[in-house]
Amino acid sequence: MGRYVMKRLLSAVPVLMIVGIIAFALSHLSGGDPARVVAGNDATTEQVEAIREQMGLNASLPNQLWTWFVNMLHGDLGYSYILNEKVTPTILSHVFPTLSVALFGELIALAIAIPLGVLAADKHGRLADKIVLAFATLTTSLPSFLAGLLLMILFVLQLKLLPASGFVYPSDDFAGYITHLILPAVSVATLQIALISRMSRSSMIDALGSDYIRTAAAKGLPRSKQLWGHAFKNSSIPILTIVGQSFGELIAGAIVVETVFNVPGIGQLVVNSILRRDYQMIQGIMIFVALVFIIVNLITDVLYAVIDPRIRERSF
Repeated sequence: MGRYVMKRLLSAVPVLMIVGIIAFALSHLSGGDPARVVAGNDATTEQVEAIREQMGLNASLPNQLWTWFVNMLHGDLGYSYILNEKVTPTILSHVFPTLSVALFGELIALAIAIPLGVLAADKHGRLADKIVLAFATLTTSLPSFLAGLLLMILFVLQLKLLPASGFVYPSDDFAGYITHLILPAVSVATLQIALISRMSRSSMIDALGSDYIRTAAAKGLPRSKQLWGHAFKNSSIPILTIVGQSFGELIAGAIVVETVFNVPGIGQLVVNSILRRDYQMIQGIMIFVALVFIIVNLITDVLYAVIDPRIRERSF
């Protein structure tokens, strides 16, 4: 297992390098002079040149890229001259709110989508199945930011049950932490609910048509055990696949929703960095998001091997 994980981590290095090159190129092709942004519009040419020298912008682009790569491999994503802070600790200080929204949203999506998918498969072709499909279609066509605005109108303005915006750390107030997370998490969960419920339904329909399910039914096994003890267990690989692949979309949705609910996470940092033309911070965030994708895919692959012994035998 350890050797497999190490191989996957080493294979991620080229991915990070490609993402780094793209981030570096986009930052330098986007126009504008970072030194001028730092110095301000009233700065003299000499002051701007001094800042360019300090930022290392006078070096050739290959040298700048090489220096950035070497620093990145040591965990240093650069220095934000706009914020006068190192990029890595600044990003890490904004990670917890984003992960809270994404993980809470994932739990909500799984808690709703999997039972709906199993129900639709069990009632295939009947009214319950059609209702689940209609619900999945509705949530698919509902962007996370629009879902957030609609939820805000209902639960904040009309019912006055939940806070409209902000974020509370659990160490300060755990109840407040949960209540502030509900609306953003449900907003990002809408698309996940559609994807997971459809995949659960499709996988369960295939499983319920298998010989081992007919054998279990012939032996008088209760329907609930047929569904959850046999069919769902054998349908979990496709469901896990869609969860792993779409978690990145959930992170992206969380970044957008953070702006709607004023959550001080990665999304807010991205928006502010773009407005400030903080190129070093933008590059660092792109690398960080790519690393999150790699870690999620690695966890998904390891879970494959845990669930299915045949995959474990081939991989390890």
